[in-house]
Amino acid sequence: MKIETLKDVLHWTVNLHRRLARYLARYEDRVHDERAGLLLDFLEQHENRLAQVVSRFEESASDQALHTWCYEYFEKNPVLLEQIDGTDYDTADIQSVMSRIIDQHNQVIELYRYLHAQAGAASAKELLQSLITLEEHEAMQMVMGNNRLQDV
Repeated sequence: MKIETLKDVLHWTVNLHRRLARYLARYEDRVHDERAGLLLDFLEQHENRLAQVVSRFEESASDQALHTWCYEYFEKNPVLLEQIDGTDYDTADIQSVMSRIIDQHNQVIELYRYLHAQAGAASAKELLQSLITLEEHEAMQMVMGNNRLQDV
């Protein structure tokens, strides 16, 4: 997918969250620990909901914000997000899965922060700040859910 505008970034982010949800569902099928299964189900639902929320930003954001160019960043910094789909499910433990998911979210947050710093239009800055806040909050929720399950 060629990313040129913030609208493309939103599409890419939605696809990322959907891909993470599929990964978690496949991993959950191989886990026999009940607590791990609960965590994976929580994370999968979380990723699916997050994909829906991010897709709604496209409906509510201004055209000016959505059509803000950001191709220069991607030409200089190709998105090198970890290819999580190829993970060996038989050797990965739940904490390494959690670490990978959080790492993916942190990479998205850093991308949004960079784009926010570069954006000139107030509407683009507002959209990106909302996305940063959303991703930070959701990553925190996932970590808290993981921590609660580990405490049980």
